[in-house]
Amino acid sequence: MAALEEIEALLGEPRFRWADRVPWDLLEEELGVSFPADFRDVTDAYGPVVINNQLYLDHPGHPVGNLGERIRESIEDWREEEEAEILPGRAGSGPGELLPVASAVTGEWIFLRVPGGPAEPWAVGVQEMDSFEFVLHEMTFGDWLLAYLKGEDVTVHSRNHAPDGPFYESRA
Repeated sequence: MAALEEIEALLGEPRFRWADRVPWDLLEEELGVSFPADFRDVTDAYGPVVINNQLYLDHPGHPVGNLGERIRESIEDWREEEEAEILPGRAGSGPGELLPVASAVTGEWIFLRVPGGPAEPWAVGVQEMDSFEFVLHEMTFGDWLLAYLKGEDVTVHSRNHAPDGPFYESRA
């Protein structure tokens, strides 16, 4: 995947390099959805990580920063009445729903919009909690993360968290 190579060029060599498919298979079976390959590739490469002291990415196979736990808890939270009114659609893993997969210390939540049908692509949605604005980015997760790392405005873009350029720290 070209985006992963570019992400590695900006962030540096990944240290996690997860190769066991079992945690992904179990999570996908539980949620009834197959995650996009680029999301799995980035997550497998870097694992539970914080990028630019801002963006938290988790992994289903690790007890610290466990993606499955994050998703289950987040879906439940986003379905509560007050939170449900903020999103432009239902939180969940069904067709057309918004799957919460990451968050930022600056108050944003990152969602993958599950395709509504076989011809519809995955997309990345960002819910900004200060303004309550939701922005849908019609791009893959890898392309979205790459744009974020380059400092492009993909809703999560505060450069003061990484003034010297992109970096990551393992949470494992």
